[in-house]
Amino acid sequence: MRDSLIRFTSRGALQVALGAVALLGATPGSPQQPAVFTVYPVKPIRIVTASSPGTAEDFFARALGEELRAFYRQRVIIENRSGAGGLIGNEVVSKANADGYTLGMVSVSRIIRELMHDRPPYRALADIVGVAHVASITNVLTVAPSLPVRTASQFVAYARPRFGEPNFASLGIGSASHLAGEVFTRAVGIEAIHVPFRNLSDSFTEMVLGRVHYAVLTVPSVLGSIREGRMRALAVMTPQRSPTLPEVPAIAEFGLPEAQFDSWSGIVAPKGTPRRIVEQLHGDIVRALNKTALREAFVRQGAESTPESTPDGFARLMQNEYLRYQALIRQEHITPI
Repeated sequence: MRDSLIRFTSRGALQVALGAVALLGATPGSPQQPAVFTVYPVKPIRIVTASSPGTAEDFFARALGEELRAFYRQRVIIENRSGAGGLIGNEVVSKANADGYTLGMVSVSRIIRELMHDRPPYRALADIVGVAHVASITNVLTVAPSLPVRTASQFVAYARPRFGEPNFASLGIGSASHLAGEVFTRAVGIEAIHVPFRNLSDSFTEMVLGRVHYAVLTVPSVLGSIREGRMRALAVMTPQRSPTLPEVPAIAEFGLPEAQFDSWSGIVAPKGTPRRIVEQLHGDIVRALNKTALREAFVRQGAESTPESTPDGFARLMQNEYLRYQALIRQEHITPI
């Protein structure tokens, strides 16, 4: 009997018990009926990401999905809805039922894509609530291995006198990599040409051939190429060095703190999702992010977990990012699509 009572105090069984107590106390016609505790989750959860398999967002979604599956004993389905530069997946999250069973793994691209379209199919922030800031992702300044430079300072000295000759790659007009490149280029006073690509692999090929000179991309996307020598890492665009690339200086070490550019990923839910579900998800995600194995897996991907976040803190982060990129797009006269 004692063993069965101990087993009954598992998370799922305790929720059921609390729900039953609430139901028993709700007598018909009573003036103040106690609220019924609804168990969550009672069916599979899906996490929608606007990126393709193999990307950083996809990795974060699958890593967290596995933790939540084990904890809730429910299926957690990762749904990759890439396409249209992220518009499709982000729209799915915005228009999903606000019941806690559809979540989104989002990045700064959710904000940028809305800002870059005259008639976006979703509202970047008004349609969602923040659940948890999951990861901070390091960006890195990379150059073609054929360039005669070994440091960020050398690159700036090389590029400044070549007015309008240097060019930098991105994953499309208005992409995070485009804005990261613009931030760096403006901060160091280079006159450069932006070269957008549809596929990351094409930009890598052009950089190896020396026809593209530099790019500011996330560490997860270029880590393999850096280690294979197909591109040269000059600086990470953060105040401190990255544990993934400890040998690469931080851009602040070159006296260029204004060139910093961080990326991030996090979990959101459709607007109207019950607060108690948001808080439950947040607590369980934070518990997963505090696991040593998960933290180390993130570092290997070029990211750092952020378990210290709160739902409201993540919402403020996204709001600040929205204002930042809105101003940048206007200042650089980047035309919406």
